[in-house]
Amino acid sequence: MTRVIHTGDTHVGYRQYHSPERQRDFLAAFEQVVADAVDDDVDAVVHAGDLFHDRRPGLRDLQGTVAALRDLRDAGIPFLAVVGNHEGKRDGQWLDLFEDLGLAERLGDEPRVVDDTAFYGLDFVPRSRREDLEYEFTEHDATHAALVSHGLFEPFAHADWDTDRLLDESTVAFDAVLLGDNHAPGTERVQDAWVTYCGSTERASASERDDRGYNIVTFDADEKTSTDEPNSDALGEGVAISRRGLDTREFVFVDVDLEPGEGADRVREAIRQYDATDAVVVVTIRGDGEPVTPAPIEELALDDGALVVRVNDRRDVTVDTETNVSFADPDEAVRERVRDLGLSEAARGIDETVRESAVADSNVRGTVEKRVRDIVDDDALDAFATADDAANADDDETVGDQATDESLDAADEATDESLDAADEATDESLDGDDQSAAVDAAAADGGDGEDQSSMGEFL
Repeated sequence: MTRVIHTGDTHVGYRQYHSPERQRDFLAAFEQVVADAVDDDVDAVVHAGDLFHDRRPGLRDLQGTVAALRDLRDAGIPFLAVVGNHEGKRDGQWLDLFEDLGLAERLGDEPRVVDDTAFYGLDFVPRSRREDLEYEFTEHDATHAALVSHGLFEPFAHADWDTDRLLDESTVAFDAVLLGDNHAPGTERVQDAWVTYCGSTERASASERDDRGYNIVTFDADEKTSTDEPNSDALGEGVAISRRGLDTREFVFVDVDLEPGEGADRVREAIRQYDATDAVVVVTIRGDGEPVTPAPIEELALDDGALVVRVNDRRDVTVDTETNVSFADPDEAVRERVRDLGLSEAARGIDETVRESAVADSNVRGTVEKRVRDIVDDDALDAFATADDAANADDDETVGDQATDESLDAADEATDESLDAADEATDESLDGDDQSAAVDAAAADGGDGEDQSSMGEFL
């Protein structure tokens, strides 16, 4: 019998809502998984991709991850993993480094046999390259076989990967396909294989309301497999999958449906019904009530001890044009926040190029590089080599976005501070879930200046 933890989408390093505490939460969740693996003496930890949230994790998150993997190694528990879309790079992967250090094994087309089960791996592959995939895996002599991969596979929501084709063309018959990328857990039968997502270990968005956790997967030679695990599904065909929860940061979801005439007071009353201490509070407003300004609502929850507050007004609120109402100009709010930082002229120039100029996305890298060349010496310009690689990337991100991200690493820490401030100021001045999500994504791509500098020293 082989019993493993199936986890994934740990997104270590994600500074969600620009919060250092939330960044630490993602590492802490991964550490919980490792601690459970050691306590339960499982046969392996199988990670289905997106160990890191970013291809350039900070030094603190790298150190924490290495320490956790050392705990697994010391307990004699192998860490078997594939590369996800968030952390994937064009050159060597972090997983390769961990493998060189004896802390992990990168799964591929050769079997990694654990007891009576052979594990294979398939890293994330962009949709544009999947037609050329040949699902050729080396044969094995084990009783069972499992494929570990990362992507949105059929028949689950938002699927763009043909699971039937994978199973039909594979040279190995799989009993289970252990997946990452979809943050919601779930299990389905596809042909003769159980296809399962473990879900994420922390909430990476406010839409992920269910408790976080991971899977326990047991492979047994018996036709019917039973397990003493709570929330267990004895699936048969020698495979059992159970769900285990994690103790993560509390999210308080306050859903308010305003009646005509109701407004901010009703929202405040709804928030007071919850204990917001150290929680992420997500307020969602619907209905026909009065317009609600987010700032006072957020202030109330923060005064009650909340860690982070987000107010999402889902309504199309029409404001009386005869009323003297002044809406904040997001661009001006950002410019004011940047001015308050007291940045150098060079940093302000780079910020303007990235955020405000009419330069086409494809030309941003070159424009920023020229500005930096006028500021720093030739030795510092080596940082732009990575930008050239990014400009040729053909994965799901746009060339302009990648080139801009890589180029900004060459700028001084003040530039990173200006971009973080711009993100925060924009987040505060805009209303609406889609806009807030866009700002969070930009912050994730922009990274943290101090961590990026530390990473360079680490390497």
